[in-house]
Amino acid sequence: MTKTETLYYRPIAMTDSSRSGGALDLAGGWCWFDRVEVLARTGSQGVFSASDLPGDVRERLCSPRPDLMGLPPDRPLIMGILNVTPDSFSDGGRFAEPDLALTHARGMASSGADILDIGGESTRPGAADVSIDQEIERTAPIIATLRAGGFSLPISIDTRKAGVAEAAIHAGADMVNDVAAFGYDASLAELVASKGVPVCLMHAQGAPATMQIDPKYDNVLLDIYDYLAEKIVQAESAGIARNRIIVDPGIGFGKTVAHNLALMRGLSLFHGLGCRVLLGASRKRFIGTLSGTDAADQRGPGSLAMTLAGAAQGVQLHRVHDIRETKQALRLWQAVTRGGEK
Repeated sequence: MTKTETLYYRPIAMTDSSRSGGALDLAGGWCWFDRVEVLARTGSQGVFSASDLPGDVRERLCSPRPDLMGLPPDRPLIMGILNVTPDSFSDGGRFAEPDLALTHARGMASSGADILDIGGESTRPGAADVSIDQEIERTAPIIATLRAGGFSLPISIDTRKAGVAEAAIHAGADMVNDVAAFGYDASLAELVASKGVPVCLMHAQGAPATMQIDPKYDNVLLDIYDYLAEKIVQAESAGIARNRIIVDPGIGFGKTVAHNLALMRGLSLFHGLGCRVLLGASRKRFIGTLSGTDAADQRGPGSLAMTLAGAAQGVQLHRVHDIRETKQALRLWQAVTRGGEK
């Protein structure tokens, strides 16, 4: 290791009730750690005591994440997916009609979702762009109708475009989820800053139409960490406070099966960015590849496995299709790992 080599600190997350005396809270949540793996571009530098962490790194890894739209910080949160599109990879066309979309949104709320994420443009591999007007037409009226009917859950607008986000916020959305991390529409950063809403910045290698054509990385875990770190700096420069930023490593967006698995194994690294972490692995193609399941809507068990793997590494938000099943799985996981019956 050279003196100038950048070091990365991956906390080894634990949930066991027998906690060591020198253990630290991970992101102020339900996990703890007393060891970290130090990583570099040349490879792992070994496992060290958490007491040896540099002060600034310790602060980012341990500091409690701030309030997010009034939601509790002490458990994993469920973000329900509402695709009002004809061509999403898993449920394209199922909820494109307004009445069906509204019924599904309310059903997710009653099943235990904490946040609703509504999107009017598919970003599946091979998807083409949708015009701003069409995307607004698909999403803003649904949001407005939900709010008019007393829908109280926080609503996130899943879009890459400032015009769509502005219309959605005007209709009642509380958050922006940008799979392009301001790389598609730079003016989206200014809008988010001016509206004072939280934003999720996701990593994707390339545009949806081409992202799965032979994706390559020098080191997928560290490359994506550096990418998100740069995007956070960009967001802060635009006037968005770090405490309003969520990061998403972008499972399935320009990644092979091996890339996705490397990210899942190393998820706890991303707490070092000092932001909440979102995991969006639900029904992704790699789950089907590994399980031999072609149909996306039959990948629920594998999706639950990924959700629980993320929760075990302190991931705070889980973007999923199957709300009731995820809620049940997390409730049982919490009962086993943290005790109690609720």
